[in-house]
Amino acid sequence: MNHVLPPLEKRVGCIASAMQVIGNKWTALILRDLSSGPKRFKDFETSLPRLNPRTLTLRLRDLQEHGIVQICCEGGGYELTEKGSALIPVLRAMAEWGDTYA
Repeated sequence: MNHVLPPLEKRVGCIASAMQVIGNKWTALILRDLSSGPKRFKDFETSLPRLNPRTLTLRLRDLQEHGIVQICCEGGGYELTEKGSALIPVLRAMAEWGDTYA
């Protein structure tokens, strides 16, 4: 018997829209770091030493423009917004896949 799975997208383009936000190199790792709480710029430099500061600035600005990250009062640190926090289950699923298959 051939089982037909339901489509992954409610409408065509949903995955592409998500990839516009999280598909850039380093973005998922920046979000991973923010999942444990607010971070300052230097925290990212420590946890992601190969990430160029200019690229980090661009990624953080892009995430702010998409409403995923906001600047918080802790010394100009960054934190996830509610919209950004909604991405954590997606990242957790990616981590589980990586743990199983990578």
